[in-house]
Amino acid sequence: MKTHYEVLDGLRGTAAICVVIFHIFELLTPDYEHNPFHHGYLAVDFFFVLSGFVVGYAYDDRRAKGAPAKIALSFWEFIKRRLIRLHPVVPIAATLGLLGYMFDPFVGAEHAVGTAISPEKLALIYGLSLLLLPTPVLPGCFGETHSINGPSWTLFLEYIANLVYGLFGHHLKRGLHIVLCLVAAVALVTTAVSLNKLVLGWDWNHAWAGYVRLCYPFLTGLLIYRLNLRIKVPLPYVICSVLLVAIFTVTTAGPYNGLLEAGLVIIGFPLVVMMGAGTRQVTGWLGRLCRFTGLLSYPLYIIHYPLIYVFGHWVWTTHPATGVLVPVAVGLFATEIALGTVLLYAYDLPVRAWLTKRFIKAA
Repeated sequence: MKTHYEVLDGLRGTAAICVVIFHIFELLTPDYEHNPFHHGYLAVDFFFVLSGFVVGYAYDDRRAKGAPAKIALSFWEFIKRRLIRLHPVVPIAATLGLLGYMFDPFVGAEHAVGTAISPEKLALIYGLSLLLLPTPVLPGCFGETHSINGPSWTLFLEYIANLVYGLFGHHLKRGLHIVLCLVAAVALVTTAVSLNKLVLGWDWNHAWAGYVRLCYPFLTGLLIYRLNLRIKVPLPYVICSVLLVAIFTVTTAGPYNGLLEAGLVIIGFPLVVMMGAGTRQVTGWLGRLCRFTGLLSYPLYIIHYPLIYVFGHWVWTTHPATGVLVPVAVGLFATEIALGTVLLYAYDLPVRAWLTKRFIKAA
């Protein structure tokens, strides 16, 4: 089994934690100029860069033409591995989203099953969510494409990227790969500048922009791996985490905000990944932190949103004083970390281990 890039694992955890903080602030200050994590939603683009790098590292040699029979993977074997890695937590996230929508104590008739939405439509939405497919819009969910668990839209795009990689990625020649990265960068800049933002792709009005946000980061992460682009820095986990937080919190740029965000994605995130990839393993407590937050990142990210919605509805309904709001927000953050940790160790890791043993042939 290949060793992990532990710094990159830890940076995935840093980004996931920043997403949770960003969403808590987002429901307190919907204006991104006043959200301390002005660009926290760009963590999605960082995840895509990481995914391209990690998928290339894990599977390029196994999907290559002429790979040794001992390690070679068919397309379907590749897909099975990706499903086992990503899908076990999806039903949990969908179920939590459904329960949060139905039993949120701070909403009224606008969420009522049987009046605002029919049981049949809600059942359809839940069924589609179990498969990670886009859903019809639900009342009160801001037109999201995955209406009972908003962050699932990014995982849906991740599945598409993995599918395309499994079919064609291992055949992609370097010259064409570079050209595709350049074309994707132009598309990203054009989209960001025309709308002056990249907080796009999560709702039906701008669902197309999600694919624009996917292409450049994923292709570039894959190219970074294949060109062996590495930058060695001291304390890479600490330095790269600080850089990520700086990117997420840099002030907005008024009419040039779209250009700023495109630059952060096109230049900033690839540099962070190159620095993170410069060191393979980390020792001591930093190494343990990298490994833990890396493992935690995915279950935390995919299940955190239902409680965020309840928190937002509580804030909007009760208008709590600051002395009440701050400890509740801190408690919410701690609860999200605790729930993600329980899900990781009590469900995700053992279920993936069982599925791997049951369905994956030893290499």
